[in-house]
Amino acid sequence: MTTVLELRGITKSFPGVLANDDVNLTLEQGEIHALLGENGAGKTTLMNILYGLYKPDKGEILVQGKKVDVQDPNDAIAHGIGMVHQHFMLIPVMTVTENVMLGVEPTLNGIFLDKDKVAKHIREISEQYGLEVDPNAYIKDLPVGIQQRVEIIKVLYRQADILILDEPTAVLTPQEVEGLFKILQTLIDKGKSIIFITHKLKEVMAVADRITVLRVGRTVGTVSPKEVTLEKLASMMVGREVNLVVRKKLAQPKGPALEVKDLYVRDERKNMVVNGVSFDVRKGEVLGVAGVQGNGQTELVYALTGLLPAESGELILLGQPVRHTTPRAIIERGVAHIPEDRQKHGLQLSFPLYDNFILCNYYLPPFAKGISMQQSVIVSNGEKLIKQFDVRTPNVSMNASTLSGGNQQKVIIGREFSRPIELLIASQPTRGLDVGSIEYIHNRIIEKRDEGTAILLVSSELDEILALSDRIAVMYRGQIMDIVEASKASKEYLGLLMAGIKPAEAQKVTPKSAKTTEAERVF
Repeated sequence: MTTVLELRGITKSFPGVLANDDVNLTLEQGEIHALLGENGAGKTTLMNILYGLYKPDKGEILVQGKKVDVQDPNDAIAHGIGMVHQHFMLIPVMTVTENVMLGVEPTLNGIFLDKDKVAKHIREISEQYGLEVDPNAYIKDLPVGIQQRVEIIKVLYRQADILILDEPTAVLTPQEVEGLFKILQTLIDKGKSIIFITHKLKEVMAVADRITVLRVGRTVGTVSPKEVTLEKLASMMVGREVNLVVRKKLAQPKGPALEVKDLYVRDERKNMVVNGVSFDVRKGEVLGVAGVQGNGQTELVYALTGLLPAESGELILLGQPVRHTTPRAIIERGVAHIPEDRQKHGLQLSFPLYDNFILCNYYLPPFAKGISMQQSVIVSNGEKLIKQFDVRTPNVSMNASTLSGGNQQKVIIGREFSRPIELLIASQPTRGLDVGSIEYIHNRIIEKRDEGTAILLVSSELDEILALSDRIAVMYRGQIMDIVEASKASKEYLGLLMAGIKPAEAQKVTPKSAKTTEAERVF
């Protein structure tokens, strides 16, 4: 095989952090090379160097055997390197054609934009690579999976031969993931080469030709999927054995802790995004809410935690209505909240850790005595929780901003779990975390369930929903499509519901053999 790209001895440091330490990577013609690693392992930094967003301190980049100087993304594109970012770089109010041509606008007579020429080229690319996109469609009207195709068309339009895909399946349904993999294979068949960044081990095994693992900025090794197991990959990533299957006893649910009846919620722009939702969450069970991000799950959680007022409906917590209740009153009634945005809603990043551990009850004994804060008690509490919840930090006085994403999440869990709770609302609890942190958080959630806590789990990760839930509700455009027993659910059926297919129709096209086994519950 021909080597189309080589990174040699790439080293990059930031103040106090060695992000890449003598990293080497090769990409062969017509291969998918997966890049794996924990949070902070250096994957994104390495790709940002390749794409010209960072300049390395040491090392060199070779394209087609020749050393190149990549100062910025324009240089990368000129050398045939394109990048599809995890968060799409598209303008919603513009058409597919207008988005694709941004920055490389052809003109007629040097005056008028030649949109027809671009649209024709988009149709040619779509047909060649099986991307099926309407050039005249507006981005805001397209499903996420089609928006991703537009991003791929953008880099192909700029004649990229090397594609970097950063977490490309993060917001896709199972059916869209399957469609993406077919597109990747078509790209490879047409001579393209792909670097595939992901934290999903099963996807790596399914799609990659080779896998390079980074840990703490260094290359651990490069392996073939044929010669490695999921468990081996996980241990290469985190440096220890990781249990990839969630082991849990059969749930023993009791009465409902939370009842939601015909709930309607508007978002901040006054659009109705939760439309007549009804469900309950019982003590001692996990009710998972599955769905592609942006189908009302965020606003549902905000309404349940008092962060957003509900338009109408009932919220009953432990037999008492709470729809018009403040967030503090909801907390005081025994509700814990792991927010989807840990930095925006979960932590005060400029506060020391010991203060972040008491954000819910700083005004209560033993942390306060009248109007006086009991500093020694607060610090002692923080030191205890750091040990109990395995927060990796030099000391309890460090600001929350200094921690990795996984350790920030552990601080939130330590705070929420260290007080008496009746209901846990966990929204995207492992988003962006590595397998080691995911294992830890999953185990803690199941422990709380087994103690009798009612748990509402909201996640766009279908594997996570299947691994943890006892029942599963699927949301699509603000409505619950169906609620099913997790033991009887299949990825195929849930994926169809997530795409808006009604239950009766989804059951017709779901293979009779489709079911979820323990072996499939790998995250």
